[in-house]
Amino acid sequence: MFFILLVIFVLVPVIELNVLIRVGEALGSWTTVGLVLLTAVVGVSLVRSQGIHTLMQVQQKLARGEAPGQEIVEGMMLAIAGLLLLIPGFVTDFIGLLLLTPITRIPLAALLYKRMQLKVLRQGGFHANFGQGPFNPHDSASGRSPFGQDPFNGDQGNTFDGDYEHKHDESDTQRLDDKQDNAKSDDKQPPKH
Repeated sequence: MFFILLVIFVLVPVIELNVLIRVGEALGSWTTVGLVLLTAVVGVSLVRSQGIHTLMQVQQKLARGEAPGQEIVEGMMLAIAGLLLLIPGFVTDFIGLLLLTPITRIPLAALLYKRMQLKVLRQGGFHANFGQGPFNPHDSASGRSPFGQDPFNGDQGNTFDGDYEHKHDESDTQRLDDKQDNAKSDDKQPPKH
């Protein structure tokens, strides 16, 4: 993780500055600034249009009852592409355009989605790490859950099966009879004017 942060916060800006200086020497400083601004504006508009297209694909898959996994990965890639295109520099713009263009984005998203699926399957599903971490619900002394058993274990434990029948008390029956008698007496009385 430290190596990745080092690359992102140290090496990428150094490379960007080097490329900006070289392009500035070749084209001039104002032309370089204009190109950086142009790539940011064009990139953001392309991210918007590709994002709308991806959102429509997600809605179509959901309407068909399918899981839009790859499209969600593409949406995350579009968000990263938008961020990279907004950062001033040509290297980040190039990487952002690779993530933005459907020719490179779709195969890369498919590859990432397959790797994510394999990782989930290798770990035994979504609940493989349930209860691990700083908020572990298991008692460390006994190794058992405070609720008695692991809900994903498959062992049913103590299950009680039974029937339920509501029985009326004497007072419930008396109140019901009183209500019926009152209703009958109200029917027999002439209406008051």
